[in-house]
Amino acid sequence: MNRPFAITGITGKVGGAVARTLLDTGLRVRAVVRDAAKAHDWAARGCDVAVADMTDAAALAAAFDGTAGVFVLPPPEFDPAPGFPEARATIDALVAAIERARPPKVVCLSTIGAQAGETNLLTQRTLLERALSALDLPVAFLRPAWFLENYAWDVASARGGVIDSFLQPLDRQIPMVATVDVGRVAAELLQQTWTSVRVVELEGPQRVAPRDAAAAFARVLGHAVDVRAVPRTSWEALFVAQGMRHPQPRLRMLDGFNEGWIAFEGDASTVRKGSTGLESVLRDLVARAT
Repeated sequence: MNRPFAITGITGKVGGAVARTLLDTGLRVRAVVRDAAKAHDWAARGCDVAVADMTDAAALAAAFDGTAGVFVLPPPEFDPAPGFPEARATIDALVAAIERARPPKVVCLSTIGAQAGETNLLTQRTLLERALSALDLPVAFLRPAWFLENYAWDVASARGGVIDSFLQPLDRQIPMVATVDVGRVAAELLQQTWTSVRVVELEGPQRVAPRDAAAAFARVLGHAVDVRAVPRTSWEALFVAQGMRHPQPRLRMLDGFNEGWIAFEGDASTVRKGSTGLESVLRDLVARAT
């Protein structure tokens, strides 16, 4: 029997890319959504639909039951309360659901720097890895680099000739990756067989500095685009003005990238490479914003 792959986060960029890759390969997909109305397009493509909140262990277990594998993508919490209670509630539900359903394999979207010892915004994924690693079944943690699609926030300002950067120094290149490549690799992992726990780290074809991004925006938009560093001393006030109540985890995440302690755990020989480059992603982001 051709069992489906359960995909959480299917309405987002990464989960959607995972699902499309599997469907294009002729495999079955079960769309796990919080709102059935958001699964209409996936149902039209022939997907099963399971409705489950990511903190509802019983509903998640039902969604994961009878599958060929599960893709886990917990909703990110961008302004977590101290101690990450939101992430912990999701993690507890996921662990309980997976233990009950016993899918043959789990692929979990984690992050670059999940092994870092210092608390920061990405610690949510560190906690997830620790919990799922304790399960007695095959689990793969996919750790992608900084998403290139984060530059969607800069399209409007780039049209005006400048982008602001929290990543610094402006010439320092860091690993980045397109979400479509993350989805493809996750779909590949779901079709593989392994035992115990594995970690797969993923970046794009080239690393990107803020100046590289400005130059790529200039080529896409057809006019000069400058980049300026946002002073570190202004970050907390900016984030609070944006409505954040607990800015420290985000501050430390950015510090981690800038100071180099949020990085891949493996070396260059073990990190996988995607094929989608910066300019391709920016062209798509600009077209969507038109």
